[in-house]
Amino acid sequence: MKLLKTQVIVNPESAKGQTRKRWVQIREGIRHVIHDFKFEFTDKPLDAIDLARAALKDGTELVIGVGGDGTMNEIANGFYEDRKIINPEAALGIVPSGSGCDLTRSLAIPSRLKDALTVITEAPTRTMDVGKVRYRAPDGTTAERIFLNVADFGVGGEVVAKVNQKRLERKASSYVRCLVSTMAKYKAKRVRISVDGIEIPAGEYLMGAVANGRVFGKGMKIAPQARLDDGLFDFVCVKGMRFLEFCANGWKLMNGTHLGHPKIFLVRGRKIEAESEDGETVLIELDGEQLGTLPATFEVIPRSLPVKGYF
Repeated sequence: MKLLKTQVIVNPESAKGQTRKRWVQIREGIRHVIHDFKFEFTDKPLDAIDLARAALKDGTELVIGVGGDGTMNEIANGFYEDRKIINPEAALGIVPSGSGCDLTRSLAIPSRLKDALTVITEAPTRTMDVGKVRYRAPDGTTAERIFLNVADFGVGGEVVAKVNQKRLERKASSYVRCLVSTMAKYKAKRVRISVDGIEIPAGEYLMGAVANGRVFGKGMKIAPQARLDDGLFDFVCVKGMRFLEFCANGWKLMNGTHLGHPKIFLVRGRKIEAESEDGETVLIELDGEQLGTLPATFEVIPRSLPVKGYF
């Protein structure tokens, strides 16, 4: 690997604060394979966007993120300005260190530090698709964000909101525990949906997952056949289920066999539009962060982001 101008962006609070405790070990591991680099810690939400953007404008050729899916989402957003990538020759490298590292499963990046660094130094730089979503922000305005792995609306948004709230309260925040407790009370919503301009059947939907990667929710194989470079989303819709029916079939999400269920279907497309039919609030989340609500438009940007990984 030739010497590249490298910036490391670290979320010290990721992995429930373990990243801060392990930073000396992580730093020395990076130094062993990349001898010259700068690093900065994030200290507030969205900080990684600004840090990545500034580094790229300063000529950085490799940005290494240390954290989970949310951290990588922010860094990836920093690769873009005014809807254009700042430097198409600069690449993203990932050191997984978060409570959620689902994207790395689609990129074949191991969780062990030494192995993840081997991917950064030896894997080819590939350009992956990214998703762009326009949605309603909490203040009622329209916002836009890039996502890398999976965005979804419905019960998934509610679960992530609950997980993040518990994290702020320093309480246990198991995704599966929050999913079960949310499902016990959640009522499917009537959502109007179109894929590439074609409306899909109207009805009550539990969830719509717009998948670029294969895995979300800390290991759930929501879109087992999704590819990061095919220019398409795998859009997985789950119609309304009763709580016990969901519990009886929930294990299928873990091994990716849920697509055979009569209330679950998959559609591939480049543009997904979704809007609540009756005005009910329907939360959306992307890459593990709950940001706003429907209406939303999800569009794929084909082969846009250079990244170190195998896919």
